[in-house]
Amino acid sequence: MTVERELAAAVQAVGQRLAGWTPGIAMVLGSGLGALADEIREPVTIPFSEIPGLVPTHVAGHAGRLVAGELRGARVLAFAGRLHLYEGHSPSRIVLPVRLAAALGATRLLVTNAAGGIRRTFRPGTLMLIRDHINLAFCSPLAGPVLPGEARFPDMSAPYDAELAQAMREASRARGVSLEEGVYAWLRGPSYETPAEVRMLERLGADAVGMSTVPEVIVAVARGMRVCGVSCITNAAAGYGAPLDHEGVLEVTARVREEFAALVKSWVESVV
Repeated sequence: MTVERELAAAVQAVGQRLAGWTPGIAMVLGSGLGALADEIREPVTIPFSEIPGLVPTHVAGHAGRLVAGELRGARVLAFAGRLHLYEGHSPSRIVLPVRLAAALGATRLLVTNAAGGIRRTFRPGTLMLIRDHINLAFCSPLAGPVLPGEARFPDMSAPYDAELAQAMREASRARGVSLEEGVYAWLRGPSYETPAEVRMLERLGADAVGMSTVPEVIVAVARGMRVCGVSCITNAAAGYGAPLDHEGVLEVTARVREEFAALVKSWVESVV
């Protein structure tokens, strides 16, 4: 099945469940951050396995479900968990949620992730507003035929919307939540980076590194969506701290869950 036909099938399946309901904000909630979806009121919950083109994710901390409903006065479509290249999926498959959200009417996208801290002042639990990104996976989800509604050559000079970023800064001040800013680098994974790779990333200007998010942002920009991104720094990158493991990542996201949820809910209220 082509990407366009797969998307059409997903839109039809989810659209029937939503019965004409139109989202305003889409969210992709990364490792350990999906609990925010539990706060959505009057939810319609759809497992990824029931959406054409999506499959269950087997990565801990990624529930693999879509939750639609109301959050702080906004109509929200939240994807609790995501698919990754390192699971063996194609770039077009991992961005299907964003294309689906845009086709259903969402005009804004919040992307979140757990990331390794490259900037040496970052500590586990730091929240970082993504100012820009570096694609070091050396692939694009836009490769292939151009889908209707997408630009062939999207301008990536400002992929993260300035007004949405300012709203996140104001939300952090209103909630008393510390918020850093920086550049996120995307690598394919699934192995963590070597110390030499981390030194390279530091020299390239990256402040954090992870295995997701960038392809979703690329597609969102190609479809004209406004994007905001937040990373939860869960560990110091290789060579800067203790040995790395995914259990440690989930422990840190669990620790900052309430702070993260408060920040996002305040941001949603301000951009409705």
